[in-house]
Amino acid sequence: MATDLNRCEFIGRLGKDPEVRYTADSNAICNFSIAVGYKTATKETTEWVRITTFGKLAGICADYLKKGSQVFIAGRMTTRKWQNKDGVDQYTTEVVADQMQMLGGRAAEDAPPAAPVKPKPDGGYRAMKEGTFVPMESDFNDPPF
Repeated sequence: MATDLNRCEFIGRLGKDPEVRYTADSNAICNFSIAVGYKTATKETTEWVRITTFGKLAGICADYLKKGSQVFIAGRMTTRKWQNKDGVDQYTTEVVADQMQMLGGRAAEDAPPAAPVKPKPDGGYRAMKEGTFVPMESDFNDPPF
């Protein structure tokens, strides 16, 4: 078992807004599903992948993700057993994510207006408000080691 690997990575889009709940000791749990597609020579298919996040990552997902958001998800696959209202055993396979990266850009209605980009005297560029000058930091001249 020590040489086995349980690692899943997906890029997909949320099918609906994430659902968040909290444990008795205020730990966040966030659930959502992403649509991931693949194409063969003869057909194009979409699979739905259930994602669960815990703790700080769950809070970030709940705050920033919404239906249609494109995300990169990495984590481990798990299957859990639970009982429905009738007492019948049910099984759910999901990815418990430990990494999430938001992809794509902001939607046009959510994006702030872009600041104009003007050339600086030394040839560098920096976004700045109209009529202002912001010098570049001098630490770019220092080596990173």
